[in-house]
Amino acid sequence: MRNRADLACDHYHRWADDVALMADLGLDAYRMSIAWTRILPEGTGTVNQKGLDFYKRLIDAVIEAGITPWVTLHHWDLPQTLQNQGGWAARETVGAFVKYAEVVAQALGDRVSHWITQNEPWVAAILGYAEGVFAPGVRDWEAGILAGHHLLLSHGEGMAAIRSHSAGAQVGIALDCRPGRPASQRPEDIDAWTHFDGYRNRWFFDPVFGHGYPEDIISSYRGMGRIKNSDWIRPGDLETISSPIDFLGLNYYTSLIIKEGQEEGEHTGVDAGPNPPPGFTETGWSVTPDALTEILRRIHKEYWEGPIYITENGASYSDGPGADGAVRDVRRIEYLRSHLAAIETAIDEGVPVDGYFHWALLDNLEWLSGFSQRFGIIHVDPETMVRTPKASFEWYREVITRNGLS
Repeated sequence: MRNRADLACDHYHRWADDVALMADLGLDAYRMSIAWTRILPEGTGTVNQKGLDFYKRLIDAVIEAGITPWVTLHHWDLPQTLQNQGGWAARETVGAFVKYAEVVAQALGDRVSHWITQNEPWVAAILGYAEGVFAPGVRDWEAGILAGHHLLLSHGEGMAAIRSHSAGAQVGIALDCRPGRPASQRPEDIDAWTHFDGYRNRWFFDPVFGHGYPEDIISSYRGMGRIKNSDWIRPGDLETISSPIDFLGLNYYTSLIIKEGQEEGEHTGVDAGPNPPPGFTETGWSVTPDALTEILRRIHKEYWEGPIYITENGASYSDGPGADGAVRDVRRIEYLRSHLAAIETAIDEGVPVDGYFHWALLDNLEWLSGFSQRFGIIHVDPETMVRTPKASFEWYREVITRNGLS
């Protein structure tokens, strides 16, 4: 059974036990994702009622446990039929997403009040279509730019579809970020950081909040041959993309120091592995909670004064059960403590951070890393699927009970 991607953590069959663990933890909200392929296997057309019924049962159980479901519609998975027709690089996928959103909102809108249209469109577009690191593994920058635009366009159009079928719905988007700073005050390093910030952050934040795509990056991409046509943005697109959201979801894990030559690189110089140096997680990411405070300040000042929810934050450490069966993941506890403190600092400064979702509840299949990275506060044995709450689970339960660190 080990490392079976079709099982992952087997939540599909063990969801009732997992909801019981959520209740034991004391959660009052649970962020979950709908699999498009489970609802519309061909992307459009015939609805798989069995798939919808699974989510109805899960959501009903979550609500019965006193937990509010937060539903994400697209977390990178796309029906193969749509991918064969161009995937997110094809504008027609936007219309397919809207129909999918309508189907799900019609079925679940009486149960679900909080919706996220797209999760991390930068990852889906740039890593999936431009750089080919994630699925679907396309290495074509023009396709990546089109994919990113269509993901954002589907967000704007999808919000309207959700609201039409879910009375009083709160709808937003989850954007990931990589804040940081230049390695020095050398003009070359400052220029490198400016480009990186546009490539990694502003390219998606700017259009969502009504600023359009950053002109400096458009100019740079044209010069690099990545943007070849002038009609990739159609009349009304930017207005649709910047349609008012009810909240912003922010996914934060780490930050970077950028120097000349790293304008589009994210490697920290530390390889992923089970024995990272102090200050790094097993993904090779630096532990930089202060940068979370800084990006929250920046978003509040430059983009959005409304509610912000941390929709992902966490760390990969592979601590497993000891001889007594306990999992003492003290490094994860320290990571969480420092990042929750960073959020409290931002709140004290007036940034309206209204909620926090830890990534993740369970050790699970990570897209790029398989089972080698463990982000959960519940250990999952890959052979037996037995769940074992880690020390971080117990610590986090106390934080939830207190509604804060202190």
